[in-house]
Amino acid sequence: MLKPQDIYVLLKLVVVGERPWTYADLAVALAISPSQLHAAIGRSLGAGLAIKKVERGLSHVSGKHGGSIVVHHRNLEEFLVHGVRYAFWAKPGEMTRGMVTAYAAPPLDNIIASQWSPEEPPLVWPDPEGEARGLALSPLYKQAPKAARHDQEFYQLLALVDAIRSGRARERKIAIDELLIRLNEYASSF
Repeated sequence: MLKPQDIYVLLKLVVVGERPWTYADLAVALAISPSQLHAAIGRSLGAGLAIKKVERGLSHVSGKHGGSIVVHHRNLEEFLVHGVRYAFWAKPGEMTRGMVTAYAAPPLDNIIASQWSPEEPPLVWPDPEGEARGLALSPLYKQAPKAARHDQEFYQLLALVDAIRSGRARERKIAIDELLIRLNEYASSF
């Protein structure tokens, strides 16, 4: 069965694209243990959300060269659009300090911000280093704020998925449209 951190890992692989990567480097970038990363990739392969890429007569053995694992963009797109909000739903919690996400984070903050009342607090990933105060929203993986601080593109994909997971119908529609544009851009770079 898929776990939320599997989507977290896949979104990072979307951003990585064709660049070579290793399990060790990816684990550090995601602030996840190597064993959790291996398990997440294994589940993603099993679910058909990732595939082993074979290059002209070369077959990479998983674990020796992680870069041979790539996202199956169409399957991931379908899951994010139609399944993520049911499988990994998120409901706002208590007021806390954290890092903004969903409609309050880029890229949706510029698109949706004008529609929100200033009295309505933003959604935030609980994070002691966060600069915003808002309603707590559990990220797909607890280390998301740490990893997102170092990769703006990854942060934006996570925020879009959070808007799908937690948003109202109109927010979800806007987030899905923006997510599809980005996923298609990444997929076309292959």
